[in-house]
Amino acid sequence: MAKIASIDAILFDLGGVLVELSGVEQMLSWSQGVADTRELWRRWLHSPAVRRFERGQSTHEHFTAEIIAEFGVPVDPAVFLDAFTRWPRALYPGATDLLVELAPHYTLASVSNTNEIHWRRFTGEWQLDRHFHHNFPSYAVGRLKPDADYFEHVLESLGIPAHRVLFVDDNAINVEGAARVGIVARQVAGPADVRKTLSEL
Repeated sequence: MAKIASIDAILFDLGGVLVELSGVEQMLSWSQGVADTRELWRRWLHSPAVRRFERGQSTHEHFTAEIIAEFGVPVDPAVFLDAFTRWPRALYPGATDLLVELAPHYTLASVSNTNEIHWRRFTGEWQLDRHFHHNFPSYAVGRLKPDADYFEHVLESLGIPAHRVLFVDDNAINVEGAARVGIVARQVAGPADVRKTLSEL
């Protein structure tokens, strides 16, 4: 794959791009009064409970209780937490091959809204962090996508201008947030879609 001359760094969302997620469908089925996936994501990304937990400001016990109350989830805390832990299902085929191929040519960074529970799986089970030059898990940096301060923190840490950075995410809300700070942002679904996007660029 030829290097894109205008791009120096690629920022990867993890869930839905490199990691297959099972939680969206499950949460949609559990949530009362949520019409579709986009509405679920809008509520999830703006949920005070989610924002506290994925900024590292809440325990999993508090998060679980608050989410059950906020979304009307009809299961007890232990059942929800067990299911939530397993929402990241597996790496997509070809995920690590893609990163290995890109690493010599670009600065690679993971930019994930995540929490300590899921980050342990990303790093322990799949060792995804080792394939990036930099990692910015939201719970560790205290910031979240799609907020501008998250992307600005990443850009400042990398020392690369926004217009020379590509961001790939499966969530349109996050893509729109990155674009607002000047990053080249594309919505993708899986490693094959990332390759297609790179070819188009």
